[in-house]
Amino acid sequence: MPKKGGKHAVTGKEMQVQCKRLKVETGCSPSVMNFESPDSLFRSFISPVEHEKFFREYWEQKPLLVRRNDPLLASYYQSLFQLSDLKELCGQGLYYGRDINICRCVNGKKKVLNKEGKVNYMQLKKDFDQKKATIQFHQPQRFKEELWKIQEKLECYFGSLVGSNVYITPQESQGLPPHYDDVEVFILQLEGEKHWRLYKPTVPLAREYNVESEDRIGNPTHEFILKPGDLLYFPRGTIHQADTPLGISYSTHVTISTYQNNSWGDFLLDAIPGLVFDAAKEDVALRTSIPRQLLMQVDIAESTKNLSSLLRRLADRLENTKELRSSDMKKDFIMNRLPPCFGCDSDPLTPGGKLPKIDSKIRLQFRDHAIITVEPDQDNSVSKMKPPSICLGWEYRGSARRESHMMGTDDDTASEAGTSQQTHGLRFPLSHLDALKQIWSCSTVNVKDLNLTSDEEKENLAVSLWTECLIEVI
Repeated sequence: MPKKGGKHAVTGKEMQVQCKRLKVETGCSPSVMNFESPDSLFRSFISPVEHEKFFREYWEQKPLLVRRNDPLLASYYQSLFQLSDLKELCGQGLYYGRDINICRCVNGKKKVLNKEGKVNYMQLKKDFDQKKATIQFHQPQRFKEELWKIQEKLECYFGSLVGSNVYITPQESQGLPPHYDDVEVFILQLEGEKHWRLYKPTVPLAREYNVESEDRIGNPTHEFILKPGDLLYFPRGTIHQADTPLGISYSTHVTISTYQNNSWGDFLLDAIPGLVFDAAKEDVALRTSIPRQLLMQVDIAESTKNLSSLLRRLADRLENTKELRSSDMKKDFIMNRLPPCFGCDSDPLTPGGKLPKIDSKIRLQFRDHAIITVEPDQDNSVSKMKPPSICLGWEYRGSARRESHMMGTDDDTASEAGTSQQTHGLRFPLSHLDALKQIWSCSTVNVKDLNLTSDEEKENLAVSLWTECLIEVI
């Protein structure tokens, strides 16, 4: 916890010098978020920084601070979450631990001050005011539609789950000790001001969360104060701590995070078992026995050479492989991502319009939410996987998924039951794969031009997708 009147109170010219390396000033007033597409949303999200520059110079490399002095954008950010929202939300039945944590950094350690059961707003406010405790609100996109819209588009853009937490910290207080995370982090300052210090990673692109001691992290590489409308990005592994300065009644910011367990290492762990299983069906070298007593040996140098040779054979096979087995990473993303944010004036999950015929021109709906996967099951079929909300065709299913997004469950039985209810896809013979790719990759396609052998197959495929609201007739 910083001392009163210490470095966290620095302002003016000194602060300008400290932020010089990463500060990006807006040349003109930025617009609010553009929701036309995932790409346009992300571009507006990091505006005025060009997204090519962002991924070339900052992504997974170094922090970026975007200073914004535009009142329009600052007020838009405040609509994402405010301290005043808590009173109404507590009335909806929030629980300590699940929805809200109360914590404070004391002598470099996190002290959790949670009560039991439901959150009482008056008690929450008392802990906030008197104990200088930080309120951590988990996954606010479950309750705030603007955050739902932003995170749903970001999930489409990154192809990875996107979570969020809100932190509300009273003045002269700090909620968490210096630590690093296993996610790419975007900070949006909503209310008040927050003093941040960032440090050189001890574990670059870390795979897990960890607290670091003050005597280990050294001096900050970056130090600044975030104001409403400002955005801060830093890569996973970046050590950081933040506090609300003296003279600021409280600070509210939302942390939006992504790319947890989404590295090449994770992908290899996920994809290689299926590759080995398939290769062993055709390559007798992979079916030969390992040496006798190999599992009991200490020195396995000779066997390591053999294993290296087999891995090279797999690498050669991989170069000529067009389709990998459907991975658990992909399934997890499909099952747990946010449903599309339709708004309250439309019902796009009920089939409507013209029934597709052989002469119809069709277009895929929800392209960013439709994924074709080759499933390694006994009937050798291809599955068109969708989020549960589209797959089942009911808008309230989407609402249910939103309410549990990124929350997990402590009840494995209930989780398994929920998965069996919510997750399925339309299944077709492997011979339909090229036709499905046509529909997915083309802006529009004529049913009669689908890559199938008969008009009956073409029309049946179109009707199946139309029934699940995945296509519309133009």
